[in-house]
Parts: sequence; C-alpha cells; structure tokens
Amino acid sequence: MLDCLEVTPEQVGFPGARLSARLKQRVRRHGKKSTEIVYLISSLTLEQLDAAGWIKLKRGYWVIESRLHHALDVSLDEDRSRVRQPNAALVLGMFRRLAVSVAQTAIARAQTKKTRWSVRRYQQRFAHRDGGPERLHALVFAKSTASWRLPK
Repeated sequence: MLDCLEVTPEQVGFPGARLSARLKQRVRRHGKKSTEIVYLISSLTLEQLDAAGWIKLKRGYWVIESRLHHALDVSLDEDRSRVRQPNAALVLGMFRRLAVSVAQTAIARAQTKKTRWSVRRYQQRFAHRDGGPERLHALVFAKSTASWRLPK
C-alpha cells in the first residue's frame, strides 16, 4: 500500500522536497513474512510520479548501495583507510570511485550468463596481466581510454 502527500521543504526538512510517501510492504526475511513500512521523499510532484515510479526510485537506491558502496567497502577496503588529511582522503576517494567505475564498465562488457564477475576479480586480473604495476603507471598517464581495456 502506498500513501502519498504533497509537502513543502520546510515541513520535512529536505531542500527541494515536494512529495512524501509511506510504503507498506510485505517482506520475507529468514523464511518469515512481516510487514515493513518505508518512508520516501521526492522532489517530483504527484502528477510526475506514480506508484510504479516510487517503486523504481526505491529500488534504484539499492543499486547505488550495492554497486558503489559495497565495491568500495569490500573490494577496496575503504572503511579501513587510515588517511586523515582531508585533501588526501578526498583525492584517494575519487581514485577509488574511478577504479570502481572503470571495473564496472569492463565487467558489464565482459559479463555473460556463464561468467561471474566482480570488482575484486577485475582488480586481480588487472594486477596480474600485462605487466601489472607498469601497466597501472601507463594508465595513470595515458592520453587515450583504450589503455583501460583488458585483453581477452
């Protein structure tokens, strides 16, 4: 069940908010069914966003969580970073996100129904093929994106 309400940014404390909703859904976790209530906020109006649109936006949130944050935390171990200088942390974070983006683009091209790719597998193949560290140095200073592709 989905209940929508038009709101102002001041009412909900989010800049640009125009619509809020309460989504009541049945979920199954560990073999048990239960009811879950989720609250959603959007900058779209009721005319621009229907029930299917809300569901699509809600599912889109988990794509970001699983594709970016999981790859940063698990594959690149970002949570254990000991960098404390703000500029260094910002630059290192940008390079991590760049590495994840490049890996996910390569994975999307290479993935078939018979293969199971991950950012970690891409990282391992990248490090061990065609010169590893030398190739990384060449990529950092490359003038063409063709250098980012792994040979098959």
